[in-house]
Amino acid sequence: MQRDSPLQTSLFDFELPDELIAQEPVEPRDRSRLLVVYRRENRWEHHPFAALPELLATGDILVRNNTRVVPARLVGHRVGTGGKWEGLFLRALADGHWELLATTRGRPRPGEQVVVGRGLKLTLISKDEGGRWTVRPESDESPTRLLEQHGSVPLPPYIRKGQEGPADRLRYQTLYAQVPGAVAAPTAGLHFTADVFDRLKERSIDIVDLTLHVGLGTFRPIEADRIEEHTLHAEWAELSELAATRLNKVRRGRTGRIVAVGTTSARVLETAAQADSRFAPFSGETALYLRPGHVFRGVDALLTNFHLPRSSLLVLVSALAGVDLIKAVYAEAIAQRYRFYSYGDAMLIL
Repeated sequence: MQRDSPLQTSLFDFELPDELIAQEPVEPRDRSRLLVVYRRENRWEHHPFAALPELLATGDILVRNNTRVVPARLVGHRVGTGGKWEGLFLRALADGHWELLATTRGRPRPGEQVVVGRGLKLTLISKDEGGRWTVRPESDESPTRLLEQHGSVPLPPYIRKGQEGPADRLRYQTLYAQVPGAVAAPTAGLHFTADVFDRLKERSIDIVDLTLHVGLGTFRPIEADRIEEHTLHAEWAELSELAATRLNKVRRGRTGRIVAVGTTSARVLETAAQADSRFAPFSGETALYLRPGHVFRGVDALLTNFHLPRSSLLVLVSALAGVDLIKAVYAEAIAQRYRFYSYGDAMLIL
């Protein structure tokens, strides 16, 4: 349930020193820091991420997003002019065409061709009012294979201005990524290692997978003066019948907390949660916008990274923990020199 929440977007703004924007991931993954927030007690603690299994309780269940980031950044040139062209693959359409966001000098027209990567030709078909192009790849191979051959990692612009480095294909991906389709990583999952998973298992903390293909809309800043005037772009998600059954068993037996790994998992859980807090299987697009006033039925706790100012993700964590507490926690994170954004540190809201 979502109630009206006429909050100024400026409440979700903050100043972040540039040097706290993580440019490289830590090694190993679980060496990240973890700021643990106890929302009912209005307090927090500092831990290494590797301590996560001991911070959770036997019977808790982690819900993680198994989407796989595709090499969606396409760089090349226009055939006619030789001018630089860059696009971001968004999705494959039913007719075999692709939907892209593209940037270039000049004004490309439908019918033009561009060459990207190692020689893949794309024919520009049409452009919609939102600036998205429909293009036709001149190849019969699958989109996944073509992107692997011709694309690069779609790093956000605040990491090395989006330029892929030698480790990014491995590190901008969770260990458990399985279902190709995301153009951005579900970054809360980047901290997990095999050792952390082993210790979770030893403590009888179960794991359930769902899927949400993260799109650019998730990271689009809120430009409206009030947060409720912002609209999220829909993203494809799935909670399988088996996953719903396992989660309902936890709900029915009250054996532990449902801990969402990342805001993307939280959105799917809240999309699938029913009025009685049970889960129904879900497959399709969700544009659920979680903001203060939302009554959480599917999520008991949340593991997440530190988010951009004026973003729907910062609004989501504030909806769960409270605006004032999150503002205080972010001020603490900045004071303690936590690393922010995709390759940064993590926060656990209990």
